[in-house]
Amino acid sequence: MNIQIFGTKKCNETKKAERFFKERGIKYQFIDMKEKGMSKGEFTSVAQANGGIENMINPNCKDKDMLALITYIAGEDKLEKILENQQIIKTPVVRNGKQSTLGYAPEVWKGWK
Repeated sequence: MNIQIFGTKKCNETKKAERFFKERGIKYQFIDMKEKGMSKGEFTSVAQANGGIENMINPNCKDKDMLALITYIAGEDKLEKILENQQIIKTPVVRNGKQSTLGYAPEVWKGWK
């Protein structure tokens, strides 16, 4: 397995995901989205695995103005705006090759090989 966890250090769901993999002795790479974030290719791959860009957006994010803007702008501009403002993406984003999940999803991770 090649696990990547995208999240923030303060996010409780991200901490729970890290604990899940630590407890099972599975190595993972943590990427702090406040420092680095996802590349366009990574984001596109994760969005495809999770049913599209709309599913990537956290409706409970703190930045309500950005959330409203992204909800109503044209599709071609949406990707760029999300990549510029990654704090509105649901976390953690956990990747294992082409597979990926949004949020804390231990029932899915248990099935990964």
